[in-house]
Amino acid sequence: MLAVNHPNGLIDPLFLLCLSPRPVSFLAKAPLFEMPVISWFVKALGSIPVYRRQDGGFDPAKNRQTFERARAILATGGVIAIFPEGASHDDPKMRPLKTGAARIALGAAAIKAAPVGSDGPPLTIVPLGIYYTAKRLFRSSALLYFGEPVSVAPAPLKPNGEPPSDAVHAVTDRIEQALNDVTLQADEHEALALVTRAEEVFSSEDPGAAERLVDKFELRRRFMAGYATLRTHAPERLEAITGRITRYETELREAGLDPQTLRPAGPRGARQVGETTKALGILILGLPLALIGAIVNYPAYRMVGFIATGLSRGDEGIVATIKLIAGALLFPLAWIVVALAVGFSFGALAGVGALVLAPISGYVALLVFERLDDLRAGARAALVSRFQRWGYLRLVAERTAIREEILQLAADFEA
Repeated sequence: MLAVNHPNGLIDPLFLLCLSPRPVSFLAKAPLFEMPVISWFVKALGSIPVYRRQDGGFDPAKNRQTFERARAILATGGVIAIFPEGASHDDPKMRPLKTGAARIALGAAAIKAAPVGSDGPPLTIVPLGIYYTAKRLFRSSALLYFGEPVSVAPAPLKPNGEPPSDAVHAVTDRIEQALNDVTLQADEHEALALVTRAEEVFSSEDPGAAERLVDKFELRRRFMAGYATLRTHAPERLEAITGRITRYETELREAGLDPQTLRPAGPRGARQVGETTKALGILILGLPLALIGAIVNYPAYRMVGFIATGLSRGDEGIVATIKLIAGALLFPLAWIVVALAVGFSFGALAGVGALVLAPISGYVALLVFERLDDLRAGARAALVSRFQRWGYLRLVAERTAIREEILQLAADFEA
């Protein structure tokens, strides 16, 4: 069984399915099976409905069938995934866990312990943390963080087939602790934001120190532990480093600089020149196709953003889900409209070519304009370094000083 936190709606199970080495069956709340469009996705994923009291029309008998089906999958060596918080949300920390995961696991463990299945491997619950750098933004980064498995020992079931309450609560507590070890949490959003900002300042000083997302995630977890310590034992030092980071970011923003392009003084190396030349070559070659892709796909792109902003009503946890569904409908529609227009104007063969070219050109446009943004940021940094050299070097020095202060704080409060 995979026990997963749930920060991003329908994106969470899809992300897991893309990277899971084995087929996974999901437990999902019953109302999703009745929603237009979403119900198709949920059923296509082979999900199992869970009936909750707050959804109306609650029938415990239906959940018994759900639990029996989930336990049967586990007892035969299958994999199920459950979101024990019960719902997707945008809170900075996990919500109290429901007991369903423990009840299913204990029931399946009892089945596996029966004589017929006694030779099978023990049932385990694998905690899985899903982490997004910016969960509402297209093409931002995401991480699946697997923790240490939690073994579930069989417990005698009651006559109604339910495990004993003390065993259920004990397993639920173990799942919660295991999920705490693989997720980034805080008491408020401001703390998470500060840790993110501190990590970005820290890592941009030495980009090679945390190139992988998992390294950045681990660094942010350590920063969060340090934040909690400072807030309790040295709030004045926490306030001081927070103010210093804020001032640095303000000056960086006013200079129009990206922290990743802020580099110590020194000659441009052959590698950097080669990378810039390569990027320019890609832009020159790909720009014509990228322009076509932008013209064809931009209206649908803007419409997706407009729909997501309107329907989400500020709920960050469902923005990406709405974008996914709207994009899956609007982009193919835009491609078909373009293909029909080209086909009527220049013939059927041209229309087919337009239908093939529309999504390809859109992807090329993404790559080209992302690379163009990188080059623009690098060019801006080069200009500031050349014509506002004192201010540029002062920002480099301030970033180094902030990093050293963070390291000193860690040394002062190291256990």
